[in-house]
Amino acid sequence: MDNVIRDTQQVETDTFPCPGCGGNMVFQPETQSLSCPYCGNTVEIPDEDGEIFEYDLESAGDTASHNWGQEKRIIKCDSCGAETILDAHTTAQFCAFCGASHITQTEETVGIAPESLIPFNISREDARGRFKKWIQSRFFAPNALKKEHQSQRLTGVYVPCWTYDASTHSTYRAQAGHYYYVTETVTKTVNGKTQTETRQVRKIRWFPVSGFYGEDFDDVLVNASSQIDPTLMSKLSPFHLKELVKYKPEFLSGFLAERYSVELKEGWNQAVNLIKQQIRLGITRKINADEVRNLRVQTNYQNIKYKHILLPIWISSYKYKNKVYSYLINGQTGEVQGHAPLSPLKIGIAILAGLAVIGTIYMLVR
Repeated sequence: MDNVIRDTQQVETDTFPCPGCGGNMVFQPETQSLSCPYCGNTVEIPDEDGEIFEYDLESAGDTASHNWGQEKRIIKCDSCGAETILDAHTTAQFCAFCGASHITQTEETVGIAPESLIPFNISREDARGRFKKWIQSRFFAPNALKKEHQSQRLTGVYVPCWTYDASTHSTYRAQAGHYYYVTETVTKTVNGKTQTETRQVRKIRWFPVSGFYGEDFDDVLVNASSQIDPTLMSKLSPFHLKELVKYKPEFLSGFLAERYSVELKEGWNQAVNLIKQQIRLGITRKINADEVRNLRVQTNYQNIKYKHILLPIWISSYKYKNKVYSYLINGQTGEVQGHAPLSPLKIGIAILAGLAVIGTIYMLVR
């Protein structure tokens, strides 16, 4: 099978033709504008004055827009299952998430259109430089990897997320514990002699408590990608959501977007778990006791809103000794996270060096 996926069903027209030479223009993070890779012409992306909307969760199935502004299609990796959204005319040779070349076009719909996104602020060259610095700082990584990593496979991908808003009204019951101290006299034997001493002993007095608690939640973030390691995604944070801008297809030109694999209602269920944790913390603070136990909470959710957003991540996978390792770079802040193999030789040398130091110290103090 040809590794380059071509769309024979669509007319391959330029999405954003250059006014100078007609070539397809791509988004440049350095200038936050469209740039022509052929003649160097640049075009500013018009400011979008429109409000970033949040939509009612209950009616999402009837009202959600599926218009991404330009014709899109989906390719699926046969190795890791990632579904990637790209322009109808664009080709792809490998999966951005695992590096495999076995990718095929699917008939899946692109899904709910994003309402907003954070544009890439870190350029490809900047991202490569940051990865090089990161891999050089991994002392136990093999030297061969530091010289031969495949940074040319660095791909800019917009990763899907949901944000949720909700007003919550909770009732709660619990037991509140307050410390108090009593003086106790104890007798003990020291060197064959009986001694008496007093000491302060902490005890706790429990009271039943109940009440009402209300809190509004704004932009509870849920990762809608199944391909991004949740631990690495968490370490990439924070993403500064105050910098979200209205979605425009120009921002995606030259980049990929992953199709969300966590559906809207499933994402809300995850958001509820995060909200519940915050509510319990809020109620515990409100009770203001030394300890709280048997906390039971019933919560009513109102005015539930959502939006689909895209976050910028540079992704690359490199193969070392037949094993695939991945790393991610926050396309907004430049934070680098990833997995690197360990060199058994370097680990062995470090262990021997440590043992040598311990042996030297032992001989000196013996």
